[in-house]
Amino acid sequence: MKPDVATIWGWLDEVPDPEIPVISVVDLGIIRDVSWQGDTLEVAITPTYSGCPATSIINLDVETALRDRGLTDIRLRTQISPPWTTEWLSPKGAAKLEDYGIAPPSPAGGPAQCPRCKSTDLQKVSQFGSTPCKAHWRCLSCLEPFDYFKCI
Repeated sequence: MKPDVATIWGWLDEVPDPEIPVISVVDLGIIRDVSWQGDTLEVAITPTYSGCPATSIINLDVETALRDRGLTDIRLRTQISPPWTTEWLSPKGAAKLEDYGIAPPSPAGGPAQCPRCKSTDLQKVSQFGSTPCKAHWRCLSCLEPFDYFKCI
């Protein structure tokens, strides 16, 4: 018996992003669609950017999570249009990022506050952080460095 799509979304919400394991691929917003095409489960995935080195690992983790639950006829489809944007990050995902010490994206183009002490006295250290989708910032109040998830 085929599980319903809502159940499958729940399973995928348990698959962590390999670069930021506190956030799921669903909360990251890269799972674009889940549907049954006859007896084949099709999952559309939009990478955060075309050169994301984690894309193949994400695909493997998604497929493994589905196979572990008994699904065998699975088709993963890369969907590059429209391109991923940080607006697809769920509110739950943004909160998890901040709890983890990564400032979530902000329309202002920089972090709204330090994810540790909540100060707004911040300084950009580098446009490039631990991964291409993050920038490196420092809090001038607590003096702690932190990553900022860049708006895309």
